[in-house]
Amino acid sequence: MRHYIAIVHKDETSCYGVQFPDVRGVFTAGDTLEEAFDQAREVLEFAAESWLEDTDSEFPAPRSIDELRRDPAFIDDSRDAILLAVPFEPSRPRLAAE
Repeated sequence: MRHYIAIVHKDETSCYGVQFPDVRGVFTAGDTLEEAFDQAREVLEFAAESWLEDTDSEFPAPRSIDELRRDPAFIDDSRDAILLAVPFEPSRPRLAAE
């Protein structure tokens, strides 16, 4: 099973906000960390269902944590964040070639 790394931020007055460095524009939130994790799995499924039609491209393949740690944007975005490994396997093969 593939895992997408999710970046989670939480301020004192906010929910747990979740974003995916490999699936730009896809984000969600939850009142608890557990809810944010569940929402993250759901939003990936939802995004994958219409990704090809919406973007005219294949659903992005996940990068490993080692690859992400070499990405300056990821380093900046993940500062003071919680990282989650969100399991995801699309129902149809729409992942870009690795």
